Amino acid sequence: MREFVVEADGGSRGNPGPAGYGAAVSDAATGETLAEAAEFIGVATNNVAEYRGLLAGLRAAHALDPEARVAVRMDSKLVVEQMSGRWKIKHPDMRPLATEARSVFPPGRVTYEWIPRERNKHADRLANEAMDAGAKGETWTPRVPAVLEPEGPPGDARAGAAAARAALSKGRAVPAAEPVESPDAARSDTRAARTVASATTTSSPGWSAAPDLGAPATFVLLRHGETPLTPQKRFSGSGGSDPALSEVGREQARLVAGSLARRGTVQAVVASPLARTRETAAIVAARLGLDVSVDDGLRETDFGAWEGLTFGEARERYPDDLNAWLGDPEARPTGGGESFAETAERIEEARARLVAEYKGRTVLLVTHVTPIKTLLRLALGAPPESLFRMELSAASLSAVAYYGDGNASVRLFNDTSHLRP
Repeated sequence: MREFVVEADGGSRGNPGPAGYGAAVSDAATGETLAEAAEFIGVATNNVAEYRGLLAGLRAAHALDPEARVAVRMDSKLVVEQMSGRWKIKHPDMRPLATEARSVFPPGRVTYEWIPRERNKHADRLANEAMDAGAKGETWTPRVPAVLEPEGPPGDARAGAAAARAALSKGRAVPAAEPVESPDAARSDTRAARTVASATTTSSPGWSAAPDLGAPATFVLLRHGETPLTPQKRFSGSGGSDPALSEVGREQARLVAGSLARRGTVQAVVASPLARTRETAAIVAARLGLDVSVDDGLRETDFGAWEGLTFGEARERYPDDLNAWLGDPEARPTGGGESFAETAERIEEARARLVAEYKGRTVLLVTHVTPIKTLLRLALGAPPESLFRMELSAASLSAVAYYGDGNASVRLFNDTSHLRP
């Protein structure tokens, strides 16, 4: 039985934004690359692009030999853990892709391994080539890669895959009514056609200047001022006591208002619905002569039964739940709180909505630790665990610019210079 290694990757410049995937199939024994696939898929999230890359890689492997065993290697921990059955798949855009990926080979013939990004350069390069071509508005023109046919007499499925590759290499589609010998062969024809249609060479499309995309939508991200819970480092989300600002927090808001007034760039103010953010936003907006809009998507995570506790108290009372939460973005706090994955989905929806509404303008978003860290993480394409590696002070300013092609640029992070004497 032949053994293949599938390396797959996907990316989104904006998340969601212009997206693409890449996949490479190699011989497990020799390391020789047998097939490559890549495609620009339009606007999608990173996770959807990752799943599309996985699916393309599995289909390419199946076209080579539907009887093979496959070792999938990806730098997406989310996809690896979900396809391995250790994490649940909750997002509606990913469930059908995961189901389809599982159907390419019989159960037990595919294994999944997470690898660091630096070990996934082949698939990453293919994904970026596809996105580069899409960004330039070029038509993706695939070329059929050199594919080694399986040894031994081909079965129905292998013959169907070979016929699909031959038809596509001559520039014609596989006729829908072309007879096949079995349902397996029909599925193989379809998968082979899809795989070969998205196949790409390894040559780089080159570097080109970015088009004039106009002024970006710029989000100036302000964490609210201190509350009585802030200096005690207690969990304070959307499901707790909803504390107001302390006097220190109100002074912090006045200081940031003065700083923003001197810069004179903020054109609108949007706040989370919680009391501490609305109060901070009101102080700043009054100084800037602006009104405050409220967006529920900017609220803090609901920390469930941990609300009001310190980290140490939560660890003492709920050690297993806390450890699970620290290691899995799908895990919820004790008592039915909100997972980081659920928070990220909400923040992504709010971001897309606000980018569309404030295109070309600078808007102050007055929100909380988790939403700000999530916006920064998504802009950088960083993994979920990066949330624990960012320090975000009360009344700090960060900034991200969002361009028309879906790209994002982090301009500022955790600036507290306005709070110093």
